[in-house]
Amino acid sequence: MKKVFLVLLVAICCVASVFAAGAKESDDNVITVGATPDPHAAMLNEIVDVLAGQGYTLKVVEFTDYVTPNEALASGELDANFFQHLPYLDQQNADKGFDLVSAGGIHVEPLAVYSEDYKSLADIPDGATFAIPNDPTNEGRALLLLQSAGLITLSEDAGLEAVPADIADNPHNYKFRELEAATLPRVLSDVDAAVINGNYAIPAGLVATKDGLYVEGADSPYVNVIAVRNGDQDKPAVKALVEALKSDKVKAYVAERYPNGEVVLVD
Repeated sequence: MKKVFLVLLVAICCVASVFAAGAKESDDNVITVGATPDPHAAMLNEIVDVLAGQGYTLKVVEFTDYVTPNEALASGELDANFFQHLPYLDQQNADKGFDLVSAGGIHVEPLAVYSEDYKSLADIPDGATFAIPNDPTNEGRALLLLQSAGLITLSEDAGLEAVPADIADNPHNYKFRELEAATLPRVLSDVDAAVINGNYAIPAGLVATKDGLYVEGADSPYVNVIAVRNGDQDKPAVKALVEALKSDKVKAYVAERYPNGEVVLVD
């Protein structure tokens, strides 16, 4: 009887080991990516079949803010995220102590100045209120855009993380409301103008090259990246993810979905 019991126990352990090995292999082939809805999640959904053909299951988890996707990635809840540009990633690492890296640059979403009341920058009156993002890198990016447009001048040492206090010359006496980036399209009717990130402008129906009063240049350093934990950038699944986002299928999708340059793919 003891021999029979021992044989059964060994058999059960072997079956359990097989299932465990199978589960591990399955986990290795699942890529969970956090993304803001448009264009990031939309682009990821375009490559589900591409990755499936390579044996990977892509799971897309949508976020509507700029904070939790990096927290979820750092804690291991995600394998990668796709929502941020490189200067923001660098700033998050410095501020939060994350060890996240870019696995590849995918595209640029030109930042733009929008207004419901005025058709050109010249029409915006003195004393007008501009809404700008309140996170460090995007706030600096917005102020640099306004400086490029000739509306303000920043101090020489302002850098990429400029804030309104760094404005050295404000000849039109503009005022600035610092708000969470996701809320900017919703408050556009309450201010004279707003500087809005592409991934929040696009879902609101705003097209930078058509609706923007002033648009960031194509040489922008703010390339949106696939971010992963340091050490994961060379994993086959991550490499497959980046390659799929650079595929002809995505190029065709972007050309059709964003024909006015709202999304500019990079090499």
